[in-house]
Amino acid sequence: MYEQKYIDREKSWLAFNARVLQEAADNTVPLLDRLRFVGIFSNNLDEFFRVRYAAIRRLSLSGISGEKYLGGVSAHQLIKDITEIVIQQQSESLRILGNIEAELEAENIFIINEDQITELQERFLKDFFIQKLSPELVTIILNDLAEFPVLKDTLGYLAVRLEMNTNDEIRYAVIEIPKTINRFVVLPSDDDKQYVILIDDVIRHNLKNIFNIFDYKSVSAHMIKITRDAQLDIDSDLSKSMLEKIATSVKDRRIGEPVRFIYDSLIEEDTLRFFLDKMKIVETDSIIPGGRYHNRRDYMSFPNLGRYDLLYKTNDPLPIPGLSMGGSILEKISKKDYLLHAPYQSFSYLTKFLREAALDPKVTSIKITLYRLAKNSQIISSLINAAKNGKKVVVQIELQARFDEATNISYAEQMQTEGIELIFGIKGLKVHSKICVIERVEDDKTRRYGFISTGNFNESTAKIYTDVTLFTCHQQILKDISKIFEFFDINYRVHRYKHLIVSPHYTRTKFVKLIDREILHALAGRKTHIKLKMNSLSDFKMIDKLYEASNAGVKIQLQVRGICCLIPGIPGMSENIEAISIVDNYLEHTRVYIFGNAGLTEVYISSADFMTRNLDGRVEVTCPIYDLEIKKELIDNFNIAWKGNVKVRYHSYKLDNKYKPRNHHAPFRAQLETYKYYQNKIEALENLPQKINQ
Repeated sequence: MYEQKYIDREKSWLAFNARVLQEAADNTVPLLDRLRFVGIFSNNLDEFFRVRYAAIRRLSLSGISGEKYLGGVSAHQLIKDITEIVIQQQSESLRILGNIEAELEAENIFIINEDQITELQERFLKDFFIQKLSPELVTIILNDLAEFPVLKDTLGYLAVRLEMNTNDEIRYAVIEIPKTINRFVVLPSDDDKQYVILIDDVIRHNLKNIFNIFDYKSVSAHMIKITRDAQLDIDSDLSKSMLEKIATSVKDRRIGEPVRFIYDSLIEEDTLRFFLDKMKIVETDSIIPGGRYHNRRDYMSFPNLGRYDLLYKTNDPLPIPGLSMGGSILEKISKKDYLLHAPYQSFSYLTKFLREAALDPKVTSIKITLYRLAKNSQIISSLINAAKNGKKVVVQIELQARFDEATNISYAEQMQTEGIELIFGIKGLKVHSKICVIERVEDDKTRRYGFISTGNFNESTAKIYTDVTLFTCHQQILKDISKIFEFFDINYRVHRYKHLIVSPHYTRTKFVKLIDREILHALAGRKTHIKLKMNSLSDFKMIDKLYEASNAGVKIQLQVRGICCLIPGIPGMSENIEAISIVDNYLEHTRVYIFGNAGLTEVYISSADFMTRNLDGRVEVTCPIYDLEIKKELIDNFNIAWKGNVKVRYHSYKLDNKYKPRNHHAPFRAQLETYKYYQNKIEALENLPQKINQ
């Protein structure tokens, strides 16, 4: 037996982020998209430190070793290991960014600094600084302050050192780099070249104007960045509403404990020491030397400069065969189930469903769960429209959706004003399910329609996240959804569900039973398999159950985009398990679970990963697929991805992100082939009348 049973969760996540960095380094990825992947890598790392690293740090400071919770490694050692890995990854990201910038220059795109500004650009930037940038700047002189200001972890700062003419005094200041202005300024040019400068360097260029009241010999500015613990501490004051408690907690997050400090490695030693001392940053925090610029997540919004040849070709979302946007979507769903697979197919079907329900005189109620929403959400607009039309609208909105709390609070207040009934969740449980049910009076009887999804009802992320949504009129499934809303309302009563699998009460036990059934089939000599697609696999008990199935002879295929604590392919433990990860232009977010069942295949879609929090600590919904066409479609999707030999990496104990070899096969890029799959379905439907006539 292999001595290691599990991959450490945090190291597995860092390996996932290394796969994102691989995309930034990949010469086959268009140049501007490579910059986007640098931004995604940085943004992911920020969230990792705010959440996971912060949790391990709290464990370490508590004096608990944490080995029981961390797969055998102590919290103190894990902090050291993470910092070492991150320093290496940061160094690699800087190298990659340098290569990208060199290749951009070959395309006549130049990212310049304050020392490379031409006379024409100087005139432009003088006006830009006076009119736009200067009014947004927050500059604080630090030496004489009784209390050091709170630096926000969502911002970057310039640490300024002023060497004064009097008595060689050193003064320190900090300049907040504003979020209200795009980080990248496109400069005018008098040739065929394009120039971009970061506002960091525009500020550096104007240091003499900012500090012109001081008599100094020299001035310098180096970037620093702080990451804070993002845990929400929700008080128990019974006089406050949940809305008030979350809002207060989100405000308090800005002064959370620092967990990571990144600085320009060229910063003066005394300046670095000043900031570390004043911010009370100690060795147990992650102190990471970096390059000239931080907050590289801003590269996600690097200007396209009209160079669409340096971006991935965008494929227009396709229609769902047989489901027209022109007629009544409810009428179509009343006859059969339909599956929406975003972003390959248009997310507009979902907003069309809600808009129609808002106007339909026969619709009496709409109930929906909301987790993450777009900035200008059409979903919210449709629900408000429904309330204005006299419908009973019930919305379960998750105020603790991490980093979306403020947005959700704003939407909650807006909906309350419009008379929408809000449910703010259940104590101790996040509501992560993606469900909607409407009630419609037909022939004096109430009939239900609805949808169940693997992803958020968010028009923005639906353009880049792969997710599936089932539209259905299956009355028993929708009755189960209604029971979930009853559970939200009266949560001491545990309901029984005939069709849906619902966390926290049933998901773990049901999946264990499904795996056990495959084990029995294998032991009886019947053909069987398990195919699972999810974002993360970290629950040790579920991993042990998959190991048990492997040892019984069940063939298991895993598509796990992110964390995978399971170690595949180990003789005597997991030799019948293969595990891959696809990181490509779209973020793989779909959860699909397929059980061979000796030829009577069962297929499920779910909002839940195989993580302890999803199985035991959240309200999640897993839905069986009964429509044979949709079932085949989901199996086809899984098999297309499994056949992929581009952008596909193997999970392994080495965490080396080894690419799947092509073995002389033609390149097969799963996301492009999935799009072609749906194109072919449309063409087949269009050609059907012709075939019938023949």
